[in-house]
Amino acid sequence: MSDSDDDVPQLPADTLAALQEFYALQAAKEEQMQTMLAGDVVEGTGVVDEDWQLSQFWYDENTATVLAQEVLRVTGETGRVACLCCPTLYQKLRELKADTCTAILLEFDKRFEMYGKDFVFYDYKEPLDLPQVIKSQSFDLVVADPPFLSEECHEKVAQTIKYLAKEKVVYCTGAVMEKELEKKLGLKVCKFQPKHERNLANEFRCFANYDTGLDS
Repeated sequence: MSDSDDDVPQLPADTLAALQEFYALQAAKEEQMQTMLAGDVVEGTGVVDEDWQLSQFWYDENTATVLAQEVLRVTGETGRVACLCCPTLYQKLRELKADTCTAILLEFDKRFEMYGKDFVFYDYKEPLDLPQVIKSQSFDLVVADPPFLSEECHEKVAQTIKYLAKEKVVYCTGAVMEKELEKKLGLKVCKFQPKHERNLANEFRCFANYDTGLDS
C-alpha cells in the first residue's frame, strides 16, 4: 500500500473555495450567536437563518425599516408594541426605538430566546396560552405576520390579536386573505407592499384598521 498523497481524492479548486467560504460564514454566524447569548446584541436576522419548515421568510431591509417607522409613529417613545411572528420587525425596532418604548416578540422559534424577557414563546394553535404578565388589551399596536395561509392559522392569530391589542393592528400576509381579514378584524389593505429577502410566490400585502403612514 502506498503512502503517497496521489491516492487521496482531491476536490477541484472552485469546490474547495466554496466549501471554505461556507465554513467561514457558518463560523461567523456562530460567533455572532455566542456574542448575542453573552448579552452583546448583534442586530439583524442574518445571524438566524430562515427555517422554511416554520414558513420563515425575512423582510428585506426597506420593509423592516418602513414597518418599524410606522410602529414608532404610533407608539412614540413610551408606547408598547407586540410583534406577533415577525422577528425581522422586532430586530429592526431594537435598533430604532427608545429604551422607554416596549417591544416584545411572540414567536414559535426558540432560537430567538436570545432576546431574553422580550421573547415570548407563541404557538398559534394555543392562541391564548400567554404568560400572566401579558395583560389583555395592553399594547398600543400589534403587528402580526402569521406563518401560514390556512384558515385555522388566521382564525387563531386573530384571537391572539383581539386579546393583545387596545385597538390598532397591522397585519402582513398574502393578498388572498383580504376579504377574510376585513370580515374578521376590520382590516383594509395598505398601499405599501412588503418585500422579502427571498421573493415569495404569493402576492404579499399589508393590512391595517387605522389611518397609517403606509398609504403615502
